[in-house]
Amino acid sequence: MRKHELLSEAEREQLFGIPVDRDTLARLYTFEISDLELIWNRREDRNRLGVALQLALLRHPGMSLAQILHRPAGLPNELVIFVAEQLEIPASVLAYYAVREQTMTDHARELATALGLRPAARTDITFMIDAAAKAACSTDKGVDIAAGITSALREAKILLPAISTIERTGIAGRARARKQAAHALLSGLSPEHLEALDALLIDETGTGTIPLIWLKAIPTAAKPDHVRGILERLRAIREVNISAKLSTAVHPDRYHQFVQEARISPAYMIERYTVSRRRATLVALLIDLEERLTDAAIEMADKLVGGMFSRAQNKQTRRYAGTARDVARLMRLFRGTIDALSTAHLNDTDPIELVDETVGWANLLKARHEVEELAETADVDPLVSAVDRYATLRKFAPALIEALEFKAGRGSAKTIAAVQTLRDLNKSGKRAVPPDAPMPFKKDWRKLVIEADGKINRRLYETATLAHLRNKLRSGDVWVERSSAYRRFDSYLLPEPTAAPIVSGLGLPDTADEWLAQRGRELDWRLKRFERRLKRNQHEGVRFTGERLQISPVRSAVPPEAETLADRLDALMPRIQITELLHDVARETGFMSAFTNLRTGETCRNENALLAAILANATNLGLSRMAAASQGVTRDQFIWTQDDYVREDTYRKALAAIINAQHRLPISSIWGDGTTSSSDGQFFRGAKRGASGGDINARYGVDPGFSFYTHVSDQHGPFHIKVITAATHEAPYVLDGLLHHGSDLSILEHYTDTGGVSDHMFALCAMLGFRFCPRLRDFADRRLIPIAQPSSYGSIAPLLGKRVRTDIIREHWNGVVRLVASLKSGHVAPSVILRKLAAYERQNKLDIALQEIGKIERTLFMLDWLENPSLRRRCQAGLNKGEQRHALAQAIYTFRQGRVIDRSREAQQYRASGLNLVIAAIVYWNSTYMADAIEHLRAEGHQIDDDLLPHTSPAGWEHIAFSGDFLWDRAARTSGRKPLTLTGGQRVA
Repeated sequence: MRKHELLSEAEREQLFGIPVDRDTLARLYTFEISDLELIWNRREDRNRLGVALQLALLRHPGMSLAQILHRPAGLPNELVIFVAEQLEIPASVLAYYAVREQTMTDHARELATALGLRPAARTDITFMIDAAAKAACSTDKGVDIAAGITSALREAKILLPAISTIERTGIAGRARARKQAAHALLSGLSPEHLEALDALLIDETGTGTIPLIWLKAIPTAAKPDHVRGILERLRAIREVNISAKLSTAVHPDRYHQFVQEARISPAYMIERYTVSRRRATLVALLIDLEERLTDAAIEMADKLVGGMFSRAQNKQTRRYAGTARDVARLMRLFRGTIDALSTAHLNDTDPIELVDETVGWANLLKARHEVEELAETADVDPLVSAVDRYATLRKFAPALIEALEFKAGRGSAKTIAAVQTLRDLNKSGKRAVPPDAPMPFKKDWRKLVIEADGKINRRLYETATLAHLRNKLRSGDVWVERSSAYRRFDSYLLPEPTAAPIVSGLGLPDTADEWLAQRGRELDWRLKRFERRLKRNQHEGVRFTGERLQISPVRSAVPPEAETLADRLDALMPRIQITELLHDVARETGFMSAFTNLRTGETCRNENALLAAILANATNLGLSRMAAASQGVTRDQFIWTQDDYVREDTYRKALAAIINAQHRLPISSIWGDGTTSSSDGQFFRGAKRGASGGDINARYGVDPGFSFYTHVSDQHGPFHIKVITAATHEAPYVLDGLLHHGSDLSILEHYTDTGGVSDHMFALCAMLGFRFCPRLRDFADRRLIPIAQPSSYGSIAPLLGKRVRTDIIREHWNGVVRLVASLKSGHVAPSVILRKLAAYERQNKLDIALQEIGKIERTLFMLDWLENPSLRRRCQAGLNKGEQRHALAQAIYTFRQGRVIDRSREAQQYRASGLNLVIAAIVYWNSTYMADAIEHLRAEGHQIDDDLLPHTSPAGWEHIAFSGDFLWDRAARTSGRKPLTLTGGQRVA
């Protein structure tokens, strides 16, 4: 797409192209009786066919035949044949119709009049620009703007002008919409506001750093000094005093556009904008920065306070470990004492004398002090140990609670009062806590905070209050104004009137009674059927011994013949450099067009630089090292490309393009139909030192790190990825990938391992239309939960838990369906709301209602699992595809010892997204050549059983070279279909 073009070739074809497939031709170009009357009024077949085509084209795409004939693609032969067949005349007569151009013109004019249409005139330019500006209020996408123009023209009964005219008016309308949005963001600002905005780009201190650069440089490592630095930036933004209400002056999408542009644009580029655009961009940035800085300060304080208690816990654990030998010695002494007392009791002798004789009274008295110390060690609350790092807390806590305004509902009013007490103490400089100070934290801490003399220990009180505030912020019981991640809980839910049509579309009943009646009947019938069949030993691989189920593990179902076939296919794959592979996939799928410039909407012209930047992220090589290893691409080009074209949303669109292309390949259907998927986390170690190394999860050893949580389809395509810390529970992120992947896949059934499981997930997946099928590690220990009395189910009663609390479901049904609608609409990310619910110290009723619904859905799933061996095998096969993807990821992400060393979440997500995109490209490329290999083997007379093909995989990589010099120019020249690798030197395409 050239600089002054609005649409790419693909977008022009999308809007103005003439379809060639039979079904679409039938829908668009089938004539009515009135149409046929207009056509048959003409003399000679050539005129009838010409008029029929004119009539068809005037209706779609809304152009005359002359306009279509002057386009490079011309008139599709499929349309001519389709129209000619309706008229039962030869298509070849059209060649005689266009001999006299005036005839075409006259017919077009007559037909337009008959249809109530008129041609576009120069005076319509203003109308078209207005329509473009209206469409551009919410977007800069050329295809949406052009669609707005064409829609307006069709409504006004105006024939479409030349495509170039539509593009020029679209560009003009987009420019007008940008100016209007800029003026709207600046409305109501005083000269002082404007002067403060301009000052953000001026180095008044002479240090060489302008304020805007400092404001955008948000620290990431969790340190007390960094919290203060974030709060200083927040204070500076508040001094400019830009009202957050200005963000509502423009369409949300247009405001988001300003924010995105401000985030990625360096200060020098913003300085070059026109005055109104520059100031509007700064307004959006300041509003956005206030939210992000608020979130960053709370998140960093959360980590620091949490770290205090983690260190306290670790310290206590080490103390226990250090006393192990003493505990063993004292326990032996205690056992000897008990034995002596028991013997004295049986023999009716003096116990004191016998203890002194066998154990030694002096030894007991000597051990008394040691036992007392050990008992105190065991009883030490983490709060007491955490206070050892009180000095760290004081470095940032006073500034934090002074800078942020905390709010809460009635249930957490005491928390706000306690924070205000700390705020008052900091202002006054007093050390003594008032005796009537509110104590919102748990009772055990209240006992510790109040000392023997009745006074309140300041250190313990402040530490306990801030730890309690941390938990309340996580759950949403306490919130902060001007925050995105710590908002009021209700703000995450759609209003009931907005949620109602979404709930209806999901097929959810209006009342809980209706849902419970349906689910209750099904659950009762399923439990009774399960009991009958279990008695008869009719469940394959399931036994009931005593009061416990025994389930046979799923065995590998891959026949040896399938492994042999997979090896033969792998041997035929062409040997290729990763650079060539990426160029091939880019040419075949067009995924490069997804990487657009945020400011201009243009695609990247330097394909080598873009592919190299993607590969630098995927391999963890980094831009500098990739530049050193690449031929024909400089480091400056890498940086420019990364800054202007590589974003999380462009990665997502590019990935969807590859997944969609692979989904359309005929061979993909042998692995699945794209309706099932699996998800799992893959651990990557973090930096060796510093505060950016992630979190420690004992499952992965003692190294801190991150998890790349990936969704993989049954066709092996990795269609979604998210970076989470290693210590984060995976379940909240399952729905993120199912709801917001952006590809054409229609997932109906999803598999995870135990890490992705919670009762919330069972409830939400069922209500959103997904069948959730996890592989539960502790399946036999989980209880089936009935709605009726457990005694109703006879012999399986030992397998049943407490009844579902239907009253809770009834009471909070409206809140549950609002939550489901909010997730479905994208109003809130599932991971956000699920983490909020999980963070409640005392579960709120909505959380409990979801859990109770989840228990019903989990029970139905567990019955499916027990009764259906094929489900167990499907789940195992789905998870195996994820494991194959993980193995490929390990082979690609090798540089820097495979560690995630980036500090910012954005950079970490770029690494993960680049890795996932390259894996998807390999899966697509392998799929196309596996199809060629299968065809070749069959052409050579080899019998290939169709039942063996599902056991093959396009996730192999032995034939791909990932390292060495990256010769991008050479790869671009040599891209194209490669011959298969054949034995004996013979080659075949």
